Amino acid sequence: MLLKQFSANLGCLTLIGLLAIAPSELSAHNGDNHANMAMSNAATSFLHSLDEKERNKTTFDFDDPHRVSWEFLPAAMIKRKGISLTELNKKQKMFAYDLLETGLSKSGNEKILNIIDLERVLLELTGSDIRIPELYSIMIFGEPSIESNWAWRFEGHHVSLNVTIVDGTMTATAPRFLGSNPAKVTEGDRQGLRALGKEEDLARELFKSFDAKQQKIAHFQSIAYGEIVTNRATEVGPLGYVGLRANRMTSDQKTLLETLIETYASTMPKVLADERMNQLREADMDKIRFGWAGETEVGEPHYYRIQGPTFLIEYDNVQNKANHVHTIWRDFTGDFGRDLLKEHYLNHPH
Repeated sequence: MLLKQFSANLGCLTLIGLLAIAPSELSAHNGDNHANMAMSNAATSFLHSLDEKERNKTTFDFDDPHRVSWEFLPAAMIKRKGISLTELNKKQKMFAYDLLETGLSKSGNEKILNIIDLERVLLELTGSDIRIPELYSIMIFGEPSIESNWAWRFEGHHVSLNVTIVDGTMTATAPRFLGSNPAKVTEGDRQGLRALGKEEDLARELFKSFDAKQQKIAHFQSIAYGEIVTNRATEVGPLGYVGLRANRMTSDQKTLLETLIETYASTMPKVLADERMNQLREADMDKIRFGWAGETEVGEPHYYRIQGPTFLIEYDNVQNKANHVHTIWRDFTGDFGRDLLKEHYLNHPH
């Protein structure tokens, strides 16, 4: 396992130094059983590192209602289930991050590292006792194996990663929430850090590339939403059909839109990201809409939405004087592996 020390100034915040950066590649819809075995083995090893009381706190039935109930608020503000990294010793944290790395690419790992470290930044800036950098939880639903249906979640302030494995071979990774506060660090040892900077810059570049007629269609609302519209819903459908359709964009604009979507998909291991992008292309990229709400200049409140036949991406940067980002990827039928489970039950009568 390849480990790296995230920051020389983290002191006792050992979890950052423990987060592995080498990605393990998951199987896609009909993919590599070896990769799924790695995920199953990582989850099993993590559970074996826990004592009985800790395992009972970490594990849930696969059909537990909490599997589809997720949060992105600071853990100190809500009663989050699962076992927190604050409760684990160094060895247990290593096993926990072995599991986490199977669900992230290298760039995804880096984003998670940066988002987690922003809790330390906020603690130093505000002194608030709700800022606890290691207060991120792990939950495992069902029994990890290469044959069963099971799931796991890594969750805390501005992070909710939900992974569902069906029949040990098919993997779903939505909903996937990432946030950043501050969106841009303006002082201290992380000054200049923008954990989700590409997600903002590419979208603004795309909007600015539109001519006046295109911008009029894309800019669907003068005031940005104060929060992502879908918030923490357990299930979502398509939002309003607003914004500019890809079939009304130039080839360069379409390429930029695809690059923006890939920025979100690339938090996943490459095999899953490639599978996800192929699914979008099969569903017809020309049907995807890009819509912008709010102001259009850097530092001003703004929101954008990317919506296709099967998925939705939301980005919101309004809070804290437009220096606080929330992002989400939702699948209309695939959140929490619902589509995969439907296929499973159709083929395996119960």
